[in-house]
Amino acid sequence: MDQINVLIVEDIPAQSKKLTKVLEENGYNVVAIATTFKEALALFYGAIKIDIVIIDIFLNGVPDGIAFAETINTVPNAAKPFVFLTSSTDRQIFQRAKLTQPFSYLMKPFNELEILYAIEMAVEKFYAQQNVFLSKKENTVITDDHLFIKKGKSLKKVQLLDIVYIEVEEKYCNIITEKEKFVIMISLTKISKLLNPNIFTKTHRNYIVNSKKIEEIVPADNLIMLSSNHHVPLSEKYKTMIKNLHTLK
Repeated sequence: MDQINVLIVEDIPAQSKKLTKVLEENGYNVVAIATTFKEALALFYGAIKIDIVIIDIFLNGVPDGIAFAETINTVPNAAKPFVFLTSSTDRQIFQRAKLTQPFSYLMKPFNELEILYAIEMAVEKFYAQQNVFLSKKENTVITDDHLFIKKGKSLKKVQLLDIVYIEVEEKYCNIITEKEKFVIMISLTKISKLLNPNIFTKTHRNYIVNSKKIEEIVPADNLIMLSSNHHVPLSEKYKTMIKNLHTLK
């Protein structure tokens, strides 16, 4: 992406001014500042191009920032990444905010590097990988021997046996093949249920490997060496997977 357009949803002028200064000094384009729920919706669905939203959870003392995030999540094809900023330490507020799946949840007063890193990571995850699923309608299509992964405006066929391993990262799964990396919005638990358990095995709470790609297992180092110089961790909990492999002693 060239210049990234940011919508700020913040009702305190001093805070929005400080945030705008930091963003613009680092090459971001603040296209608008909304101070209310209605104003935020009007700007978000208006004619202005918005790439990412920074949302204050409390607007005029009410958690309308969460309500705004909940609303824009109801239209998957119009989805945009967003980051929460708040001074609230209320656990219930955090739990409600978490359900909207923000890319980051940052506390005020914000740290300049933290906000810049959060925005950069959100933009990279959401836009740099053109094959990220945006809605359930665009979900993975899996058959007995291959799957289709959204890439740009098309679905790319990927042979299941070409997958080396799958890694979960927050709400995404990274699917690693010999030649490519794909990012999909699906939980590791869900995708593991769609794969053949005789071939794909869990080695760690965050990893599933293709057992046909295993080249070496080093139990003492909690490590599995895979083809193409890949390696993944092997946690104590999943060392029983070794029993399912054909081994000679």
